Amino acid sequence: MAFLEPLSPDATPELAETFDHFREILGFVPNSLLTMQRRPAMVRAFGELTEAVMAPSGAVDPGFKRLLAHFASRASGCQYCQAHSLVAAGISGIATAKLDAIWEYRTSELYSDAERVALDFALAAGSVPNGVDAEIMAALKQHW
Repeated sequence: MAFLEPLSPDATPELAETFDHFREILGFVPNSLLTMQRRPAMVRAFGELTEAVMAPSGAVDPGFKRLLAHFASRASGCQYCQAHSLVAAGISGIATAKLDAIWEYRTSELYSDAERVALDFALAAGSVPNGVDAEIMAALKQHW
């Protein structure tokens, strides 16, 4: 049950561009953003953070970033995040078979060694942030 009802996407016209961006990513505007729009600066900041992290430039494929987000969400048990990251991973082109094999990533032929290491990181960070140890970091540096 929501303690604050989400506002209409049209309630804050200055956020239209930010909401459009999330529609492109997810196909909808999350209720969290519709609720946060009571403080437009929060929505803009979240949008900028999302853009910076999920930008297509960089060493990590944008679709794989979505898969990492989904796996970390599953590790932490956040069903809200799981739902959004799963949709985003699918929209980003991650194959259903790969999503279905996520818990078998260490042995599945669908995952490369580099992806396995990144998923080890996501699992550790999503479970307990200080679960990321020197061994995981050394393996990450070998591949990323």
